[in-house]
Amino acid sequence: MEERDRERIEAGEGAPHFLVHNEGDGVAVAVQDVEPGPARVRYLDSGRDAELEVREHVPLGHKVALMDLGAGVEVIEYRVPIGRTRVPVEKGRWVHVHNLRSARWGRSR
Repeated sequence: MEERDRERIEAGEGAPHFLVHNEGDGVAVAVQDVEPGPARVRYLDSGRDAELEVREHVPLGHKVALMDLGAGVEVIEYRVPIGRTRVPVEKGRWVHVHNLRSARWGRSR
């Protein structure tokens, strides 16, 4: 099923849009479909809440950049590198295979 054909997933009112596993991670995971605009972010290790201006649609389960990430930089999640950016990624942008090379496939191009 294509993204545009599936039902939109939304959490209850007051729920965060994104979860961050650890302070210092460069990405957060969407816990609902998120449209551009202001979004709530919850840090699991500290319980801290933050606001993030989302710049494009981020589907449920996908990642968003919490900071500007230059081209070729390591992206940290769970306090470990999960990959390297293919191109610069601005804060609030969707992070996925189009702009991230997975650490799992680090030798691939």
